[in-house]
Amino acid sequence: MTPLRVGAVGYLNARPLTWALDRDAERWQVRYDVPAVCADLLRSGQVDLGLTPSIEYLFGEDYRFVPGVGIGSDGPVASVALYTTGPVADVRTIALDTSSRTSVTLIKVLCRHAFGISPTFVNAPPDLRAMTSAHGAAVLIGDPAFEADHESLGLLKTDMGETWRQMTGLPFVYAAWTGRPGAVTARDIEALVAAQADGLAHIPEIAAEYAAGDPAGQARAARYLRDNVRYALGEPERRGLQLFLDHAADLGLGPRRQVLFF
Repeated sequence: MTPLRVGAVGYLNARPLTWALDRDAERWQVRYDVPAVCADLLRSGQVDLGLTPSIEYLFGEDYRFVPGVGIGSDGPVASVALYTTGPVADVRTIALDTSSRTSVTLIKVLCRHAFGISPTFVNAPPDLRAMTSAHGAAVLIGDPAFEADHESLGLLKTDMGETWRQMTGLPFVYAAWTGRPGAVTARDIEALVAAQADGLAHIPEIAAEYAAGDPAGQARAARYLRDNVRYALGEPERRGLQLFLDHAADLGLGPRRQVLFF
């Protein structure tokens, strides 16, 4: 069997989806990187399937999502946030962690529809202290956001997953397995769904790997995977994802509106 080339995210929140894949090298050849790079790998054909930012769907005319599997939230997500030195209403400039194109797009949608502000956006390395010192506000994602001690920096944290839920009443999908027609078989899809279930059954082991030697950190990581991140891609998630993509296209953050296909 020739392994399927997979581009996956290296963050903690993706580990329940990739835990089992790492243990079957004959079937899966997994390459890890930040979400934006996973998107580039899929665009260029260097991988057959990518755990890509959900906004990437608008940039591939023939992209399809694997049904049933994604990385999302239905309320606070804890690891995708806007950090500010004062009230959000006073924000004039936001530094963006460009590791994830979905979160960069989401903050622009929230600024328009939830916060009612029109800030300037600047790209910056994911260093929260430097970002907020220079610009007063920053978007941080993934493990850096999960680990950030914003209170010690005197910052306010606005959870973007929670804000989306308050605004729309729907879950949010940050990333999903994405490929082109024919890239995966029905058996591959079954295996990806089974891998998700296997990963969710091994959350204690995943948390132990992430925070080795730190019992408190392990407990916190396990709570995050169980309570904050959602891995379903059912009908509510589909509606939330479609709404997000439509908002993005309407703001010119994608080339066109596009209906979801799986």
